[in-house]
Amino acid sequence: MTEINNLFFRVRENGAAVYRVDSENRQRRLEMQQIAVANIRSGDVKPHGEQVPTASERNAIDAWIVERRKMLEERRIDDLKRTTDHLNLSAQWVQTKATDEQINQFADELLMAMHDLRSVIVRRKADALMKR
Repeated sequence: MTEINNLFFRVRENGAAVYRVDSENRQRRLEMQQIAVANIRSGDVKPHGEQVPTASERNAIDAWIVERRKMLEERRIDDLKRTTDHLNLSAQWVQTKATDEQINQFADELLMAMHDLRSVIVRRKADALMKR
């Protein structure tokens, strides 16, 4: 098993708990020993207890953090594209099929969220134009 393949990352909200996986024991069972906690926002890697990641494990953890950040950013963009699709589908549903009672169940909350989003986007685009 290579150094990078002997790590398991249990994903958490802000990163992961990192485990060293060992299958080279007498029972031939997989054993997992937590060695660190990785924070994807700050990039911090904190050893867990008495365990200290080796240099190659630390490199693998750092590479995982880079890849995880990239994947999460791609997901954010995909989520926003899906949101646009959902808004278009919602508009079509409201126009063609929604009852007045159904519209009353969500209209105020959705209108406020859309207004907030529009305000933020307009402000950010204006800021970007002013910087040019």
